[in-house]
Amino acid sequence: MTRYIQNYFDNLNEAIRNINKDSIEKAIQLIKSKIESNRKILTCGNGGSAQASSHYITDWNKSYNLATGGKFKGISLCDNFGLVTAYANDISYEEIFAGQIKNIGEPNDLLIVVSGSGNSKNVVKAIKTSKKLGITTLSFVGYDGGECLKISDHNVHIPSYDMQICEDIHLMLGHIIMKNICK
Repeated sequence: MTRYIQNYFDNLNEAIRNINKDSIEKAIQLIKSKIESNRKILTCGNGGSAQASSHYITDWNKSYNLATGGKFKGISLCDNFGLVTAYANDISYEEIFAGQIKNIGEPNDLLIVVSGSGNSKNVVKAIKTSKKLGITTLSFVGYDGGECLKISDHNVHIPSYDMQICEDIHLMLGHIIMKNICK
């Protein structure tokens, strides 16, 4: 195996070893509680994090319903391109998630933001808007956690400054959560 490949695996394994596993367990329990209380779960992120947030909702919606017969009220705020671009064009890119949250979010729903740096203005604004509306917030972040780590109600922090390592683990978190909500 080339040194580059081994280095990547070593860095990925180190980040996995250093994640606070209790924070993952708390995130799973939080998500389960929102499902059981029939609340909406909203997700958002940018770039690869947008794709992860969409992937979560795809997996969780389908898998939860097939496994339990129950309803899962999940919405990725990234998936309606018309709405995202309307907010970006007509108001500002910073409002693409907050604007949607103001429209569909209700007290005791859950917002999950996915961000490598934790500093994207639109996800920070989504958290602040959610908190004003009584929506619980959970951040999956990397790097030093950024502003999201400071202002979210709950966090899972990936201790890495490598965006691809953070993205790999963010996807893994989605699969871990799916397996747990479906048992």
